[in-house]
Amino acid sequence: MLNGLEFGLNEWLVDEQYERYLNDPRSVDQTWRDFFSSGTPVSATAQRERRDSTTVGDGANEAAVKAVRVAALVHAYRVRGHLVADTDPLTTEPVVTRPELDIAAFQLGDDDLDRTFVVDGFAGQATMTLRDVLQVLRESYCRTVGTQYMHIQSSEERQWVQQRIESPHPRPDRAEQLQILYRLGAAEAFETFLHTKYVGQKRYSLEGGESAIVLLDALLRRSIKQGAKEAVIGMAHRGRLNVLANIVGKSYAEIFHEFEDAADIRSVQGSGDVKYHLGAEGTYRAVDGGTIAVSVVANPSHLEIVGPVAQGVVRAKQELATGGGETFSVLPVVVHGDAAFAGQGVVGETLNMSQLPGYRTGGTVHIVVNNQLGFTTTPAHGRSSTYATDVAKTIEAPIFHVNGDDPEAVVRVAQWAFDYRQTFHKDVVIDLICYRRHGHSEVDDPSITQPALYDRIHARPSVRKLYAEALVRRGDIDERQVEGALRDYRQRLDRAFVETQAVPVPDHSTERAVPVHAEGGAAPHLSTAITEATARQVIASQTGLPQGFTVHPRVLPQLQRRTAMLDAGTIDWATAETLAFGSLLLDGIPVRLAGQDSRRGTFGQRHAVLTDRRTGEEYTPLSSLGGRAARFSPYDSMLSELAALAFEYGYSLARPDALVLWEAQFGDFANGAQTVVDEYIASSEQKWGQRSGVTLLLPHGLEGQGPDHSSGRIERFLQLCAQGNMTVAMPSLPGNYFHLLRQQALGEHRRPLVVFTPKSMLRSKAATSTLTEFTTGGFRAVVPDETADAARVGRVLVCSGKIFYDLDAHRRSSGLTDTAILRVERLHPFPEQELSAELARFPADAEVRWVQEEPENQGAWSFVRPYVQRPANRPVECVSRPQASAPAGGSARRHTGEQRNLVASAFR
Repeated sequence: MLNGLEFGLNEWLVDEQYERYLNDPRSVDQTWRDFFSSGTPVSATAQRERRDSTTVGDGANEAAVKAVRVAALVHAYRVRGHLVADTDPLTTEPVVTRPELDIAAFQLGDDDLDRTFVVDGFAGQATMTLRDVLQVLRESYCRTVGTQYMHIQSSEERQWVQQRIESPHPRPDRAEQLQILYRLGAAEAFETFLHTKYVGQKRYSLEGGESAIVLLDALLRRSIKQGAKEAVIGMAHRGRLNVLANIVGKSYAEIFHEFEDAADIRSVQGSGDVKYHLGAEGTYRAVDGGTIAVSVVANPSHLEIVGPVAQGVVRAKQELATGGGETFSVLPVVVHGDAAFAGQGVVGETLNMSQLPGYRTGGTVHIVVNNQLGFTTTPAHGRSSTYATDVAKTIEAPIFHVNGDDPEAVVRVAQWAFDYRQTFHKDVVIDLICYRRHGHSEVDDPSITQPALYDRIHARPSVRKLYAEALVRRGDIDERQVEGALRDYRQRLDRAFVETQAVPVPDHSTERAVPVHAEGGAAPHLSTAITEATARQVIASQTGLPQGFTVHPRVLPQLQRRTAMLDAGTIDWATAETLAFGSLLLDGIPVRLAGQDSRRGTFGQRHAVLTDRRTGEEYTPLSSLGGRAARFSPYDSMLSELAALAFEYGYSLARPDALVLWEAQFGDFANGAQTVVDEYIASSEQKWGQRSGVTLLLPHGLEGQGPDHSSGRIERFLQLCAQGNMTVAMPSLPGNYFHLLRQQALGEHRRPLVVFTPKSMLRSKAATSTLTEFTTGGFRAVVPDETADAARVGRVLVCSGKIFYDLDAHRRSSGLTDTAILRVERLHPFPEQELSAELARFPADAEVRWVQEEPENQGAWSFVRPYVQRPANRPVECVSRPQASAPAGGSARRHTGEQRNLVASAFR
């Protein structure tokens, strides 16, 4: 009797295949076609309705039914075979088949094992016995590689993976075996040497996961053969020194010097960093003589944050190599820890951006060095998913779980991963399941929290020893070759150590690091003005649209007003920005702008990309400047701050020739990227000598929109400022913003720029500039008060940003002629000399007040206080909102009253 229950958990499979068969018989395998054409009821509902009357007919029909059962068995192994794969090197129990993979679950028995079935191309065969089918399934899915790929929607990609998994896997040839053994020996000897020579020093060793070096070696050798030009590696601490030595080619002597703390601190422009955070660049040399440039990106202890940084670096390098095209000749590789891959949200953010237009890098090879343990946290306490890699299923990436103690399987998986990336230009994940022989670091005792686990680890020989024994046992290599290779490598390490010891360790206890930048602004000779002809050429692009292009009726007037503004002398913020971007493009400076809704602009002001009202076609006016104009690349990012800003930071490292901007939807949202600000933007040059010119645009201003749409957290950025590490500005004039952006792009000294941009001021008639402000002069760090009679001034208000317009309006309406208002447009490096010169114009007994709309404990006051106090040479009072834990109130009516009182109190 054939009924739905006979298929158990696979009942849905029959229904799915039957629906496809009814729509197009050619869309299903021949086995299914044979079954469905036999007349047997196939829908689960029909089977249940007829279970008492339907019988299996003749022998041919019974064979077809069993062929379908075999097909369902194959499908089950493809979906769930990874669950019984032998991927854990620490497992002592034999692998047990799960009930749903037993042939009995498919109404097949021992008497069917030697029966021949039509398999329609499975394992490259037309027919196979059930015994042979099971043999292929177990070899393909249940040995030391477990593969997850049936979650992929594309049948082409699934079949691609199937063909490789289900094909025979012969042993590698002798040359490949020796290469594997050499790499394992190099990895193990390096760690053993450090463990012996530098007892108790942290190094986050790779012991237990030495196959990671084999994996990277195989990956890079494959990439060289496929014509890749460069590889960029992002990784956290574990195994980093080993990768630097054995993959990137950093000299042993240099690494040993770092252990000896023998680096000359006078050559370090800043604080420096611990050795397992450092990056490096080098050349990987394959055994056959091929080479590829390879680099490891510097990163902090914030683990996975290096992932999107590496992606940005790769994207920039690819664009440099192709002039903006997509050939994906630079290979991104990100090495993760298992606990971090599952636990750090930035991993999911970075995966999500992998196929987006502004962020594609042609697919990343993700390598999870799976120690099966966090610091002291087990998987049961560290994640809710079956695997650490399950987050990668959200982008339908194939996932290869491989036993780290089977290095031949590791090589095979590395080749599959690279080939998949090259074929489909999508991410792929290798879950290298291994262990760590020591604790989280070498000073940690892991047996305190995992005693049973570490009993097994301490009793387990290294992967090199296990592999060498297997080769000898199989007769592939003799024991003398094994020991000889390891002895030669140790001798090389010893020689490097002797050379290191010969160099005395200098005493730098009294020396101080050299400042990265001198305090002060840009070089005074830098010219940022443009000609009127350039301005008109840029603005002409805003209305010179393609024939037949229909602009939205609400947008067209805004574009047309930009032309009128040049003549009327009322250039607003968005037009000033357009002039800055366009003139830089004409100067040959590429501009990349990314952020949430940045193409239109959060406040409907930018319209960098236009959408045809009828067809939906997109057009970018600034891309039509022609001639030798550089590329303008505006992108709407995904709803992310952390990964999105990290990407732009990484991009800026590799594109110092470009103006790279990230815009927050509201300045408050930069909170979500605080790790990037702290660990990279504010300190990367101090720590790693890494220069970035990334620019942050953070809409800021208290306007009654509540606590989360008001403050870009000026105080947090200023607290991180020292030694000219970044520029922080809050311009109040469109012309000044224009010169600030051009200064950032044209200046010689690359440093991050943080701009607190306006919201309501975007359309304020008071906040406009004349054309002359663009065609002459440059950025003014302090805007003087040219309306006040200096001799009669008894009060000087010093402020920054939009509060100036509220103060000026009150002064005008009240007819107050004894008050001057100075605008500090750049908060760091603070323009103390310029402010001092302006204050010197007024009477020595004039009262000086700092005015800000933010609460007293927020905003710029705590940072600027000493800088204002010194040139004032008198007590300086702060006029602000009272101290508060939230940056702004939630009531617009209450805000209006507070603002009115604050402004009035500045004049009391």
